[in-house]
Amino acid sequence: MMGEERKRKVPRPGGRRGKGSGARLGDDPAGSRDAPALEGKGFAGKASPDRCNFPSGVWRAIRAAGLEPSAILHAAGLPASIWLNPATPLSTESYFAIWRAIEALSNDCCFALRIIEAADRTGHQPGFIAGLYAFNFRDAINRLLHLKSMVTSEKLWVTEEKGRWVMGRDWPYATEPEPSLSLDLTFCLMVNLGRRGSGRHIRPVKVQYVRPPTPCDELAEYYGCAIEFEARQNAIIFDSADLDLPFPGYSPEFLDLITKSLHKAYEELKAEGTIREQVKAAMKRVMAGGQLEIAHIASELGMSERTLQRRIAEENATYRELLVEARRELSLHLLADQHLNIDNIASMLGFRTTTSFYRAFKEWKNVSPGKWRAMNAASGQD
Repeated sequence: MMGEERKRKVPRPGGRRGKGSGARLGDDPAGSRDAPALEGKGFAGKASPDRCNFPSGVWRAIRAAGLEPSAILHAAGLPASIWLNPATPLSTESYFAIWRAIEALSNDCCFALRIIEAADRTGHQPGFIAGLYAFNFRDAINRLLHLKSMVTSEKLWVTEEKGRWVMGRDWPYATEPEPSLSLDLTFCLMVNLGRRGSGRHIRPVKVQYVRPPTPCDELAEYYGCAIEFEARQNAIIFDSADLDLPFPGYSPEFLDLITKSLHKAYEELKAEGTIREQVKAAMKRVMAGGQLEIAHIASELGMSERTLQRRIAEENATYRELLVEARRELSLHLLADQHLNIDNIASMLGFRTTTSFYRAFKEWKNVSPGKWRAMNAASGQD
């Protein structure tokens, strides 16, 4: 145990060593200049909303390992369409439910290794691939964890002291322990990244699990180190010297290109995945059927009604405000179709009468639906 270690801010790779920090940094400032500085216990610099995502690359690997995403989501009690849209935001509760369902359906305590093996065939996540072209193992981890922190509310932390580098993570919105499979996969991916990037068989010094002992010789063999169960924390520990092993495939030009692309993609993913946009999209899908109760929309998004209410409030909005926005946006889209009459549009928007729709539309655009359609038919503007 490293009881005297404290979770701290990790400096930018290639930067200056903090006085007394025990940090060991990369030796190539130029090569690592674009790697992000990691913030304190959690890499996100400020509190983030309860938001997790399940990357499409992980779904592909799970499917190749023999489990169908639709069956997993059914077992988890979530909409089967979630795996088709990587931008779908998940609460920590739903994210954990998916991993528990995978554990139950696979009935394999080493299923994390099956996912790793499958990902080697189907393709890893972009952040992992970018890490393979980093300056060294430390630089690769920093890049990977920074990108991960951009789209999830989990808090990854690191400490480094007396020649040992320790990584773990916390879940600020969790009400139960992280599923074993989720944690195993994270730690195995770190080991895989180090081995593939360096070309050496890097072994952790120790892996710590809070959970009770689980007989899985294959997992222990993969790590190549002692596994401590019933530990005080979930953590993976490396020798600091291993983190400074250079990656032969280091390519600053490729890193610069892919880092910019990934940042842009993640920002777009976050924009598409904001709860405001997700709620409005769900409302538009069910609007014609009139199933606009918050409980139904919460079910569509794979979360509880309480979680949805909290996440809407975190974006300084109300459910009613989002419903008005969704109706207004959809009304403009429908009015652009000259083949739809206004009575039908009013019905498709969930209004009980056409008069109610006219009244609402005049509040939005200061003109009637018919006049707006006539004014914008030629220009196509709204």
